[in-house]
Amino acid sequence: MHKDKKFNVLKYFDLLRLFVAIGIALLITTGIIFLVSENPTKALSTLLVGPVSSKRYLFNVLEMMVPLMFTGLSLSLVFKSGNFSMITDASFYMGAVIASFVAIMIPLPAGIHPMVAIVIAGFIGGIIGSIPAFCKVKYKANELVTSLMLNYVFFYTGLYIINKFVVDRQASNFASLKFLKTAGLSTIVSGTRLHSGFIMAIVVCILLFIFLTRTKWGYEIRIVGSNPEFARFSGINTKKVILYTSFISGFIAAIGGAIEKLGMYRRFQWSQAPTYAWDGVIISILSSNNPIFIPLAAFFLSYVRVGADIMSRQTDVQNEIVALIQGVIILLVTAERFLYFIKQRKESQLALENNENKGGDK
Repeated sequence: MHKDKKFNVLKYFDLLRLFVAIGIALLITTGIIFLVSENPTKALSTLLVGPVSSKRYLFNVLEMMVPLMFTGLSLSLVFKSGNFSMITDASFYMGAVIASFVAIMIPLPAGIHPMVAIVIAGFIGGIIGSIPAFCKVKYKANELVTSLMLNYVFFYTGLYIINKFVVDRQASNFASLKFLKTAGLSTIVSGTRLHSGFIMAIVVCILLFIFLTRTKWGYEIRIVGSNPEFARFSGINTKKVILYTSFISGFIAAIGGAIEKLGMYRRFQWSQAPTYAWDGVIISILSSNNPIFIPLAAFFLSYVRVGADIMSRQTDVQNEIVALIQGVIILLVTAERFLYFIKQRKESQLALENNENKGGDK
């Protein structure tokens, strides 16, 4: 009974820390808005209510959630295994490149075409995601350094593929040829750009949660991430776990890039690497690496960004205020001692109750 109670206290403590961090960030943001704006009330209400003020803005929030969910899932999985690879950036970008190539060069029937493009992109992204992990288990190379370097390698590789095979020479700026009409993802709600990739992202969140909590492989990932020494002594092949976790992580990131490209665009135009993977770090932190909370974290970040964008266009406060909100939340959530006194007090109460119960039993 007491063990269950202790577990619940710790679980709710993490949620409490998150909500308090968000509250403090919004409170600081409110103070700054009142200091710099000539009409702070309007600016603040636009930030907080703007995303739900129209159908278009609300669906902009949902559209923005899709890549955030995929990169958040990818990074939360790799972080869960105790691996700190950032190759998600390369997998996401190359996933978009490969999906674009298939969407332009390989004619297939509608419905099948985008699925083939997404799956091919996923496997290539999985292989890319495995490279830093392989270097780590084989040569003991630092996966963070390796992945950050490889991100540039694959970014320029992707640009080369587009320029060499599918670039549109008639376009006024860098762009590929247009995708075949059969390659696009279907729209969920008419009059919006919300596509079926949103449903796919939610399904992947559920499947990954089941994988981590209900399968032997998920258990191994959690054990290796929390206590690698114990995992080794228990007979778990930690190198194998790191490798297949990195492959799945890269696969998820790559299908995220493919879905974002096929769902939101009609040609490849990313001449600069997108920052969705770095946003994924924020999502993984906000969700405590729990796949079931990733849609909520992605919704929060999307909501704040859309609200800040509306605010910058309708008031005198710039949307860089989002960076402040993100920074404060990350700083507080990652600070181990933040609200630690509450956890310490609860644990002391549980210890006293345990001692009293033991004394009563005697």
